[in-house]
This record gives sequence, structure tokens and C-alpha cells, in this order.
Amino acid sequence: MQPMISRPSPALLLAAALVVLAPRGARAENSVAYKYSDYREAGGRVAVEAQTALIEHDIGTDYHARITGTIDAISGATPTGEPAPKGSDQVRLTTLQDRRKAWNADFSRQFARVNLALGFGNSRESDYVSNGWSLNALTDFNQKNTTLLTGVAGTDDDVKVFFQPNRVKKRSNDVIVGVTQLLDPRTSVTLNATWGRTTGYISDPYKLVEKNVELLPGIFLSQTFGENRPGERDKWIALASLNRAFPTLRGALDSSYRYYRDTFGTSAHTVETAWFQRLGEKFILRPGFRLYQQSAADFYYYNLDRTSILPGRRPNPAGPFYSSDYRLSAFRSYNTSLKLIFNATDALQFDAALERYDMRGRDGVTPASAYVRATILTLGARFAW
Repeated sequence: MQPMISRPSPALLLAAALVVLAPRGARAENSVAYKYSDYREAGGRVAVEAQTALIEHDIGTDYHARITGTIDAISGATPTGEPAPKGSDQVRLTTLQDRRKAWNADFSRQFARVNLALGFGNSRESDYVSNGWSLNALTDFNQKNTTLLTGVAGTDDDVKVFFQPNRVKKRSNDVIVGVTQLLDPRTSVTLNATWGRTTGYISDPYKLVEKNVELLPGIFLSQTFGENRPGERDKWIALASLNRAFPTLRGALDSSYRYYRDTFGTSAHTVETAWFQRLGEKFILRPGFRLYQQSAADFYYYNLDRTSILPGRRPNPAGPFYSSDYRLSAFRSYNTSLKLIFNATDALQFDAALERYDMRGRDGVTPASAYVRATILTLGARFAW
């Protein structure tokens, strides 16, 4: 089963402020790295152990290759979408267990002012196979003080749905345009805009909704149905970030704001900030905080009892649409993290991070038991030359 774990997206560009802090060895173009991550939700919910290996290498003076492989072990319990039984505030859970194998590779070519990168990737679970591609260009202007980012990406996914004999399709395409401006040797700002479109089977085949159906006058029976989401979704994302180095403090600030909107009716705001503090010559300490808040999708219902919706036994692309997946509800989440980076030598680097994730509902209807509290431990090592 494909997990839905909300994690921050990696930065598209290495900000000038972080370059000020990075030792020479950490900026080498040739490296091998290993990362171990342990994600655990409280109350015996979902747990994910991930191992990732990366190798990147220059090929001549103009070409660069990078290959990443990941193995995830997923297990635990997750809400089905059914409401809590009468007299209880604990939503119903179901167990899951799966293993994901993924890889991605990109190959870049440096021209006089343009860096062009082509990437491919594949991710496989027992019931989900995803193939992706990307093409990105970084173009320098203004004596390399201004960098323009343009990119396109797409995925072609096969989803195994238990009530259908054959896998169904889900496809997505994304376009990004952005600019990074170096304001002075210590400060840079980035503005990005992204548009994306997903079509096909977007529902989660494991999520249910519940409705009390009247069998005879005054006689009701509680029944469950599979959710039914629209067969297409457009999204718009705007990102603004600021990076500022403070040499006298031997530190740097990395902060960003992200606005998200989609045709499901969801809007979201993300504010993230991190401080990089050098401790001596070999250590960097990075505390961080992330606040995320979203509104509910137009078709989110805790249950269907107070609606006129009559759900069917199979998804209907014509509607009506409905879901009781808590991830589509109105909620707020908080991430607090602390990361320690140890530059053992110019070539060898170790890091360890501890993160706390806390999700809280905002609709006053969905019980607190539906939402996630998780601890994430990450350990890594990198050798560069």
C-alpha cells in the first residue's frame, strides 16, 4: 500500500548563504553518500524504515551524473476513513505492510551559461508502480548573479485496485519557472511558480466512507463504500525563499513561504525556517521549524449521514465525489527538527537529525485520533573527492 507521508520538498538550488558555510570538501562534485531514516507514528501507526544510497560523479569538465537508490520497509496501522464507533473517539484502523524500491538518475551538461539536466526514475510497491522523468535548465545572467530555472516533469503510474482485474492509470505533468537573485555576497532570494495536472485514478483504493442507509422507514443500516475522487486535478504553487549569511555570528538563515491551491478546493500555506550555526571548525548545528496549514477538499466528509449523497459500489467519474480521508480534511501540522553535521575531514561528512511531526485537525468534527504524531530519525554519511 502506498503511504502518504508529508515531507518537505528538497531545495531546487543551493543558496549562497549555505555555500558560505559549507567546507570545501562538502562542495566537491564527486561523492558517495548513504542515508538511513526511521519514521514512526505514535500509537502503533505507520512506521517506515528507509535506506538511500547516492553516487555522483563528474564526467570530464562539462558532464555530471547522479544515481540514487532507495529501499523502504512500510508497516503499521492507518485510518480506513470510517468514523469512530458510537461511544468512542478512536477512528477505525487497518494494518498495512509493504516494501518499496525506487531509483532515480539524472545526467547534466554544462554549457557556457546553461546547465541542462535530464532525469528518470522508477518506484515500485506491490500495488503501485511509478515511472517519472524531468528536464530542467539553469541559465545564468547578470555575471552569474541571476539564475533562471525552467523545468518540466511527468509521471506515468500503474495502480492496482482490488475490485478491478487490471491495473489502472494515473498520469501527471508539472511545469516550473523560477529565478534566484544574489542581492549581495551574503543574501539571495528565490521565487518559483509551479503548475501541475494529474489525471486518471486519483482515489485511494483503501479508503472508505460510511453512511447510514435507510432500508425500511425508520430502519437504518450502517454501510461502507469506497471513496470517489475526481479524475483530474490541477495545482498551482508559489514559493518565495530568502537565504542570508551572518559571518560575524558564523551562521546562516534559510527561510521560505509556499502557497498551494488545487481544483479539489484545497488551499495551503507553508512557512519554513532553519538556522545553520557553525560550532568550531568541524560542526554545524541546524535547528528548524515548519508550519503547514490547509483547508479541506470540497468533497471531504467525516461521514455521509447528513448529505444527500448516495454512494455507489464503484468509482464514478461523473460524481458525486466524496472522501473521508483525513489527509483531505482541514488541518495544521508542525515540524520541529534539530540536525548536527560533522565535517570529519574535507572529504568525509556525517550528519544526524531528529524531527518531530504533529498534525492537528481544524474542522471540529474529525477526531484527534485520525491525525498523526510522528518522530523521524535520520543518519547519514558522505564521502566526497
